[in-house]
Amino acid sequence: MRGHRRKALITAAIGTSISAALAGTALPAIAAHTQLPSSVTLVGSLQDELGCAGEWQADCAATRLQSVPGTEGLYQATFDIPAGSYEVKTALNDSWTENYGADGVAGGANIVVQAPGGRVTFTYDHNTHRLSDDLPESLGGAAAGHWLTSDMIAWKGFDPAQATSFQLYTAENGGLTVSDGKILGGTGKELSLMPSGLDGALAGKYPHLAGSTVLRLPAEAAREARELLKGQLILAAHDAAGNAVATTGVQIPGVLDEVYASAAKRDLGLRWKGDRPELSLWAPTARNVTLHVYDNGSGGEPKASVTMKDGRDGVWSVLGDKGWEGDYYLFEVEVFVPETGKVEKNFVTDPYSVGLSTNSERSLLLNLADPALAPADWEKIAKPVVEKPEDLSIYELHVRDFSITDETVPSTDRGTYKAFTHQGSDGMRHLQEMTKSGINAVHLLPVNDIATIEERRELRQEPQCDLPALPPDSEEQQACVGAVAAKDGFNWGYDPLHYTTPEGSYATNPEGAIRTLEFREMVAGLNKSGARVIQDVVYNHTSGAGQNSSHNLDRIVPGYYHRLNPTTGALETSTCCANTATENTMMGKLMVDSLVTLAKTYKLDGFRFDLMGHHTKQNLLDVRAALDQLTLQRDGVDGKNIYLYGEGWEFGEVANDARFVQATQQNMAGTGIGTFSDRLRDAVRGGGPFDEDPRVQGFASGLFTDPNVSPASGTPEEQRATLLLAQDQIKVGLTGNLKDYSFIDRTGATVKGSDVRYGGEPAGYTADPSEVISYVDAHDNETLFDALTLKLPQGTSMEDRIRMNTLALSTTAFGQGVSFWHAGTENLRSKSLDRNSYDSGDWFNVLDHTGTTNGFARGLPPERDNRDKYPYMKSLLADPTLSPQPAHIAASRERAKELLEIRKSSPLFHLGDAKLIQQKLSFPSAGPDQAPGVVVMRLDDTVGSDVDKDLKGMVVIFNASDEAAIQAVPGAAGASYSLHSVQASGADPIVKTAAYDPAGGSFTVPARTVAVFQAK
Repeated sequence: MRGHRRKALITAAIGTSISAALAGTALPAIAAHTQLPSSVTLVGSLQDELGCAGEWQADCAATRLQSVPGTEGLYQATFDIPAGSYEVKTALNDSWTENYGADGVAGGANIVVQAPGGRVTFTYDHNTHRLSDDLPESLGGAAAGHWLTSDMIAWKGFDPAQATSFQLYTAENGGLTVSDGKILGGTGKELSLMPSGLDGALAGKYPHLAGSTVLRLPAEAAREARELLKGQLILAAHDAAGNAVATTGVQIPGVLDEVYASAAKRDLGLRWKGDRPELSLWAPTARNVTLHVYDNGSGGEPKASVTMKDGRDGVWSVLGDKGWEGDYYLFEVEVFVPETGKVEKNFVTDPYSVGLSTNSERSLLLNLADPALAPADWEKIAKPVVEKPEDLSIYELHVRDFSITDETVPSTDRGTYKAFTHQGSDGMRHLQEMTKSGINAVHLLPVNDIATIEERRELRQEPQCDLPALPPDSEEQQACVGAVAAKDGFNWGYDPLHYTTPEGSYATNPEGAIRTLEFREMVAGLNKSGARVIQDVVYNHTSGAGQNSSHNLDRIVPGYYHRLNPTTGALETSTCCANTATENTMMGKLMVDSLVTLAKTYKLDGFRFDLMGHHTKQNLLDVRAALDQLTLQRDGVDGKNIYLYGEGWEFGEVANDARFVQATQQNMAGTGIGTFSDRLRDAVRGGGPFDEDPRVQGFASGLFTDPNVSPASGTPEEQRATLLLAQDQIKVGLTGNLKDYSFIDRTGATVKGSDVRYGGEPAGYTADPSEVISYVDAHDNETLFDALTLKLPQGTSMEDRIRMNTLALSTTAFGQGVSFWHAGTENLRSKSLDRNSYDSGDWFNVLDHTGTTNGFARGLPPERDNRDKYPYMKSLLADPTLSPQPAHIAASRERAKELLEIRKSSPLFHLGDAKLIQQKLSFPSAGPDQAPGVVVMRLDDTVGSDVDKDLKGMVVIFNASDEAAIQAVPGAAGASYSLHSVQASGADPIVKTAAYDPAGGSFTVPARTVAVFQAK
C-alpha cells in the first residue's frame, strides 16, 4: 500500500566531501536570515557512530557544534568519524523546525560526506546557513552524468553554454582531484557536444533525461569502455582557458546493459553438472572474483579458494569439485567503489542463493533436486482446482502469525513452516473450515530471506512486561513491545536480503537445507487443506545499499542495481528503502530468474508483487512469459496457471511513467495481471488510509445513514453526495472494475466504469475482471474491524458492528473480480487500532483461532505510526462494549463463511468475461432518487449463454442503511425468487426475514444486511 510501512533505512548516496565545490552547477541558495540559534546540531547517518542514541537526532548533545568566539553566527566542532559514506545536515534549536541542507537551503537535500576515517571539522555559518568540512577537495560528489551507450553520455541539468569543451576523466584506482581548475590523477577523453540532444531510441528509453547535455566519445575511447568502467569516472566541463567549471560523477547502468547485453542469456548462480557445482556471478566492473568454500556456515578458514574466470559478458564462472555439496561459499569481489573512491575487496553471498547459513552469513551449495529435500509424494502433489483467476478467493496470511500462539502446535514448530503440517491443530482446522466454505488460495506475506529478523531463537527477545495485565488504553504495552521490536522474532518481512531462499527464522533450524524441506512441507500441507499457495514477493527494493550495507547487490556491481536520482546520483528511496532498478537488464533478469526458480522449486500457484507500480510493465510481461514456459511434465508446475497480481500504486520518482511505462493499475489493463483496487476499499470503508481524522465514513461505516460525531465527512448534503458516488464506485467494483462497463450512474446518465471518478482517476480501469483484486482490508493499514470501530458511531452495538463487517466483506465476495480477505477478518480481527503493524510484535498482531479474542483493546498501538491518532483511539480502547466476546466472534465467522459458500455456489459470481458481465449483470437502482446506503445488483442468466444450469438468476441487495430497504426490481415480478439456501439455513436470524414479493417484483431487506435471492 502507498505510504509503505517498513523501517526507514538511511543509506548514503554515492559521493564525496561537502567541499567538493565542482560537484555540480546549481547556484547557492541563501536562506533568509533568522535569529541566532540556541544550539546547532550536526544531524545525520553518522550520529550513532558519535554517541547519539540513533541517527537523525536533532536534540543529541554529542554532535552539537560550538559557537566560535569572536565570530558571531559561526559554529564549529571536530569529530573522530569512522571511514564511510554518510549523509548530514544541520538542525537548529534541538528541533527539525529549522534545518538546513545542501547549499544552505532550508529543509534542503542531505549533504554527502565521504570520510576517510579520522578527525573531521564541521563549520556552520548562520549568515549563509551553509555547512562545510575540512576534508580534502575531491571529485564525484554528484552523479549527473549518464553513460548510456559505449559512445554516448548525457549530463542531466547542465547548460552546455557554460563550457567550451568536455572531457571524461578516468582513473583506474580512483584518486581524481582538482587543483586550480585542473583535474589531476587520471586521463581525460575528449568529448564532442551533440547539439540535437537525445533522440530516437535513447530518447524513448530515458525520458527522465530529456533536455540533458549529450556528449559523444570518440570511437577509440568507446572501444575501451569495458576497461574504463572498472575505474573512477568523472565528467568535466571546461572553459576556454582549460579550467574545469563543473564536474560530476557518472552513472553507468545504461552502458553496462549495452556492452554486456549477452549476459541476459546466461544462467547465473548455482547449477549442478552431475555432482559438480558450477557457479556464475555477473560482476562486469570487477577486477577479480574469487570463490571461497567453507565447511561450515560461520567461522573457520576456507577449505578452498578458487579464482573465477571472467567472460566477455561480465560473468565470472567456476566449476567446483565433487564433494562440495552441502558446503558453504562466498564470493570475494575486487571492484572500484565510487562511494569510497577506491578499490575494495568485498566478501559477498550469491544474489542467486537458493540456500543460506544462519542469518545469511554464507550461501549454501544446495542441490534442490536432492530427494531428501522433498516431502512424501512431492512430485504427485494434488493442487486445488481453479479454472480461472476470477474463481480465486484469497486469504492473506503471515507465517508467524498463523501459529505462534497456537498451543495445539508443538512448541518447536510454532511460528514456522512446519506448523502447516499439523492438520489437527486449531489453526489448520480453522483453515480447513475456510477452504471448505470457499477460500481456495493462501497468500503468504514475504517468506524470502528477510534482513531484520534474528534467525537464532535463543537470541531473540520477548517483551518483559505482564502485557495482559495492563489497561486496555495504556501506552505501556506499545513501549514494552517497542523496546524489543528490533530483536524479537516478528516482522512483516518487506525488507528482502535474498530473493530466492526461504526465510530462516520460519524454519525449525535455520542452518543448512532444513528450510527448503520445511517450506515444501508447508506448501504440501496447505494444498492438502484445500488451498493453493501464493507468495508475496518484494523486488522493488532491498533492505539496504552501498558499501556499508549488509545487502550485497551494490557491493558486487556498485551503482547498477538501484535506482539513483538522475541529477545527484543519490539513492531513490520512495518505496521506503533502497529502490531497485528493475528497468536495468540484469536487475530485471534477477527478478525473472528468481520467480521461475521459486515456482519450480516450491510448486507455487501465484505471486503478489509489493509496490508493483515501481516495476516496469515490461518486467511483469517478461515474468508472465517466462512462467508460461513452465510445464507440469518438465518443470513440475503448470506456469500458465500461476496467477500474478500486485500493488499498482503510482508515486515516487517513477510516477506518471516518468522513467518507463509502469506496472500501475491503468497500465496493466489487457495483461491479465491483477492490481489491488483502492476504489472499492475506500468506498466501502470510507475516506482513505491517510486521513487526518480517521473517522471519515463510507458505505459500510454509516456515511449519511448513520453519521458519527466527526465533521470530517461533511454536511448532510455533502455526505449524501459522497455516498451516492461511493455507490457508483462500488457498482464498478462489483463488475471487476471494468473500464468499459456501461450503466446508469447516480445522476441518471449512462456512463462507463472509467467515467466514474475516484479522486482524479477512473474508478473503472480493467479490461478483464481478472485484473482486479477486490478487498476491504489487508495487512496494511487498520483491519476492517478497527476501521469500523473508528468510523461507526461509538454507541453502535456489537451485533450491528458484526453486520457491517459482514456487509463490507460481501462486496468482495459477490464481485466479479478476485476476492481477497485478510486472515482473521472473519473473526473480527483487530490490531488494537494499529495502522502499520509491520514491527509491532506478536502482541499487536495476534491471530487467535479459538475465537477467544480478536486482538482489540491490547493497549494503544506503537507510537511511531499512531501517536497522532491517540486522541481518537483512547476512549474506544477503554470502552468494554467495543471488545467482542467469543459468541460475537463465532457469529461473525459463521456469517463470513456463508458469504464464501454463496460465492462458491454459482459461477454467476465469477463470469470471467467482460462481455458476459455487461450482458448478465445490472444495477436496477440508479439515478438521483436511488436509496442512499443501498446497492441492488442483478445477475440474469436468462440472457445469453446459460452459465449456471441450476439458476435463472440472482438479485443481491446490499443494505448498509440503518433501516429496512424495499427495492423493486424491473422484470422480477412473477418470478420465483427465494432467499439463498445458505442464508435461509444459516446462522443469521435477521437475514432470514428478508422477503420477495412476486406481485410487485420487490425485495425487502433488513437494515445493515446483505441478502442474496435466487431464481430457479
